[in-house]
Amino acid sequence: MGKRREARERAVQFLFQQEMNPSENLERALNQFWDSQRASAIAEDKGGATWGQELELPPPTADEAAVRLFADPLIRGTLEHNTELDEIIRKHAKNWELHRIAAVDRNILRLAIYEMLHREDIPPVVSINEAVDIAKKFSTQDSGKFVNGILDKVKGELMRPARAATP
Repeated sequence: MGKRREARERAVQFLFQQEMNPSENLERALNQFWDSQRASAIAEDKGGATWGQELELPPPTADEAAVRLFADPLIRGTLEHNTELDEIIRKHAKNWELHRIAAVDRNILRLAIYEMLHREDIPPVVSINEAVDIAKKFSTQDSGKFVNGILDKVKGELMRPARAATP
């Protein structure tokens, strides 16, 4: 899996966690999240750690640092623009109340729409493709189609090329 895909998956996981259990201190929550991701990976590599077993975490690898470097601005931007993103979802999710959309799908949509509107270095079609694939992996059987439908409507309103990054 590519580093950007992994970063987007981690961003969706963090956004979901933040929605379900909001933290007042974003820095601390991000650090705890990344530490827990690393601890899980290390435990898995060692054949599984027992609950309560303390793991001393080595410094992040270059790959782990690259994933966080891409994911953190996505997380922060999505949280910063959450109200705007939710309004866009409401506008395009006909006959759906925002709270009725699965929390995973809601956070995938928020992240992808944030990228499409605020990350000109990422082509919108890339954001859509990544979001659909993440929805297929982490959500329901129909989530990929649902996410694609909403994001395609958002893409239709963009004032920039859908297939190219803006320099």
